Amino acid sequence: MPQVSVLQAIPKGDRGELAVELLTEVGADIIVPWAAERSVAVWRGERAARSRGRWSSAAEEAAKQSRRAWFPEVTEQADLAAATRRVAGASLAIVLDPDAAEPVTAMKLPAAGEIVLVVGPEGGISPAEADAFRTAGAKPARLGPTVLRASTAGVVAASIVLSQMTRWADAPR
Repeated sequence: MPQVSVLQAIPKGDRGELAVELLTEVGADIIVPWAAERSVAVWRGERAARSRGRWSSAAEEAAKQSRRAWFPEVTEQADLAAATRRVAGASLAIVLDPDAAEPVTAMKLPAAGEIVLVVGPEGGISPAEADAFRTAGAKPARLGPTVLRASTAGVVAASIVLSQMTRWADAPR
């Protein structure tokens, strides 16, 4: 069964913890804080360690509350180079793009490996980032007719992907 990872652009305020909490509840396996070009919030030095700690705590609490069998991994902050390396190594990488021709629901999911969902910041993914992700093998896909906030777009995309996998269908009742 594939592993679902979310490259989450770092949103401002407490929206990052909200995204992590919801991603954990729906079943994301790995959450990667991504320092996107247009991210308003910037993690540097001590702030990076504190912010990652808050994201990890949010993941642990949400995992306990939702009765998950394991905690998702919250990785170190990724820059564009690290993000594109993860995308290049994935079995499927999807960049959320409200202008994409194909919806996430139409993506053919792999039977194994890693599925990476790339969530941009409130200002959107820059053209240079979009090119880097495309070059690394990512496919653009839209969620629907509206544009969601950075803190909810990944949750919706992960929900769509996970609902198409047997992980939810085979869950004990």
